[in-house]
Amino acid sequence: MALEKNNVVTLKYVLHTNDENGEKVFVEETSSENPMTFLYGVGMMIPKFEEEIQNLAEGDKASFEITPSEGYGERNPEAVTQLPVDMFQGQELPPVGAILPLSDNQGNNFQAVVLEVAPEAVVVDLNHPMAGRSLFFDVEILNTRPATEEELAHGHAHGVDGHSGH
Repeated sequence: MALEKNNVVTLKYVLHTNDENGEKVFVEETSSENPMTFLYGVGMMIPKFEEEIQNLAEGDKASFEITPSEGYGERNPEAVTQLPVDMFQGQELPPVGAILPLSDNQGNNFQAVVLEVAPEAVVVDLNHPMAGRSLFFDVEILNTRPATEEELAHGHAHGVDGHSGH
C-alpha cells in the first residue's frame, strides 16, 4: 500500500555519498533503536526521498540514489563568504572544518562550514554540506500509521515521549 500524505513513517537508513575522488563514503546511519520518524507528504524531507519510498510498506527495504539536483543542489562557488572576526567577540575562533549554526535577517537557520581562519575574517562555505553530492540510501520501513490530530496541528510526528527527536 502506498504511503499517503499525513502518514507518520518510521524507518531506518544507511546513507553514503561520494567524495571528491568518486569513492563511496559512509555519512550516517539510523537503527531500529534510534530510527527516523517523520510526517510524510508535508515537506519535511527531500521530495525525491519521499517519492522513492512512497510505494513501500512496513517491512519493505529499498536502495536508491538521489542526485545533487534532486537533493541539496549543486555547489555554488559564490556561496563562500567572509565573516568578520568581531562576530566571535568573547569566544574562541572556530577551527577549520567546524560547522557554524547561522541565521539570516528573516530568521532562516542554516549551517556554514569553516574553510579558513585569518586574523581579520573567518572564511565560510554556505553551501549545504551535501551540495553537489549524490546521496545513496538503503532504507527499511519499520512502521507507518495515520498521524494524530495533534501531530497534524503541530506539523511533525510525535514519539513516545510526546515529540520525536528527528
